[in-house]
Amino acid sequence: MVALRQLYRFLEKEEIVGQSPLPSLLLPKGVTKLPHALGRDEVRVLLAQPDPSTPLGLRDQAMIELLYATGLRVSELVSLQTHQVDLQGDYLTVRGKGAKVRLVPFGRWAREGLVRYLREVRARLLKGRTSPFLFVTRSGRPLTRQGFWKLIRGYARAAGIEKRVTPHTLRHSFATHLLEGGADLRSVQSMLGHADISTTQIYTHLSRAHLKEVHRRYHPRERAPTKRSGS
Repeated sequence: MVALRQLYRFLEKEEIVGQSPLPSLLLPKGVTKLPHALGRDEVRVLLAQPDPSTPLGLRDQAMIELLYATGLRVSELVSLQTHQVDLQGDYLTVRGKGAKVRLVPFGRWAREGLVRYLREVRARLLKGRTSPFLFVTRSGRPLTRQGFWKLIRGYARAAGIEKRVTPHTLRHSFATHLLEGGADLRSVQSMLGHADISTTQIYTHLSRAHLKEVHRRYHPRERAPTKRSGS
């Protein structure tokens, strides 16, 4: 349909045809693919997979905790530099798409993982070298997007999660769990770095089952009636 419209637009411009026969035809709506999110228990099991007694395990745990705590894109995570982390205020200064800068807070678990990684592991991995990047490999280089994808897939398999798990899955889980917990859409939009709130609104579809359950449980006309003594 798009190709035909472009063709007739060209033919009209060149005065080869008088009027396009296509204006009344509408393009069919594409199927909206909802993002896939993990359940909270699945996230907990996934986060427990890296071995914090090893340098790389401690690094991986810090990365996954931070990813779930902030909803960063994987490219934003692997390109994070040390100066972008504020451990006093517990937030990141993230440079996202279109070079737009946003502040993203993180919580206690992510902070603890970051502090342990920075104190116990990062210098050991660098072996006297310097790097502006927060997360580095055994050779002191920044971790790549592909490398982190492989790590996530491996930990998901170890956790027994049968769903396809990618770094973006944790971004979706972050947004979904925030909305289920009562966060407002504008705040989630800001943390995700979406330019248009319509991009964020797709996550509201994921919360429908949760909202229905909340409605069923708490609405006075839906709750099971309490038994009255006597009549």
